[in-house]
Amino acid sequence: MKKLVISALMAAMAITAGPALAQVKLTRQQMMVFTSDWKGERFPDGRPKLPDDLLKRAVNCTFEDIWGYMRAHGYNNQYEGDAWKFLHKNQPFAGRALTAQYAPSRPDLRAAIFAEGKKEGFVGNTVSWPIEQLVEGDVYVADNYNKVAFGPIIGSNLANSIYAHSHNGFVFYGAIRDQEEAREIKGFNGVYRHYDPTPNGDMVLTAINAPVRIGQAIVLPGDLVLVKNEGVLFIPAAMAEAAVSHAEFTSIRDVFGFAMLKAGRFSPGEIDAPWTPQINAAFVDYVNTHPDLLKGKMSRAEFDALQQQSAQGKSAAE
Repeated sequence: MKKLVISALMAAMAITAGPALAQVKLTRQQMMVFTSDWKGERFPDGRPKLPDDLLKRAVNCTFEDIWGYMRAHGYNNQYEGDAWKFLHKNQPFAGRALTAQYAPSRPDLRAAIFAEGKKEGFVGNTVSWPIEQLVEGDVYVADNYNKVAFGPIIGSNLANSIYAHSHNGFVFYGAIRDQEEAREIKGFNGVYRHYDPTPNGDMVLTAINAPVRIGQAIVLPGDLVLVKNEGVLFIPAAMAEAAVSHAEFTSIRDVFGFAMLKAGRFSPGEIDAPWTPQINAAFVDYVNTHPDLLKGKMSRAEFDALQQQSAQGKSAAE
């Protein structure tokens, strides 16, 4: 049934391709099609609204633990770690993706984009349009097709505007300028491919909140964006809470396993193999006597459910 609904919506969009595709910003209907798996709260434009506490929890998870859960569900193209530059290393951050796509400019395309943008209430250069859509907790994710000279899509003014709207950061597959001034914005962080002192030029925004490619990764609006020293991970909104909870559960298991190995209570072979009832019982006892392991993470009820699944030999995909 779900596939039939999506097919019907896509067909309707195709019939009205002229006016629909002319939009710079995706309509709510289009957003609902691309993020149909999300069943929770949404922003007025239709973008999934992940809970604030989940954004905070994600920062403490490792890429490997979240990646393992996503891959078990068939999501293999969600990580990009190649050659990022950072405003601030060792300062991980997470947020909801607001996406933007830029392309090389041409007169007819540029005229059409500006005409449509005017209808949608946008003013000024297109590089400011996505920033006006940011809300607190967002991460501005932009594909600037890795353009360097005359490619920077933020400078000091726009950097301050991004932070004022989102109190968060950005992920740019392209260049920025004024990085020294951007670093002075307290609480602001971002990753980008290049620095170049030139202003943007000969390029144009083509879409806001559309699916975009960031290197080898695909990003949908509303995805949970996790940025760490190792790169960027984009977690589908519909599985973000489950992925974070499973990552937290794996982390707690690791803490227990390391403690048991150091104490010599169990051997590496026993810890690495599927756990016996004896080890599972010891694990639950360990968590009971170390309640801080769950602080700021999943609820105890969630932990108990995941532990029951694990003890029964069920994988993350189940």
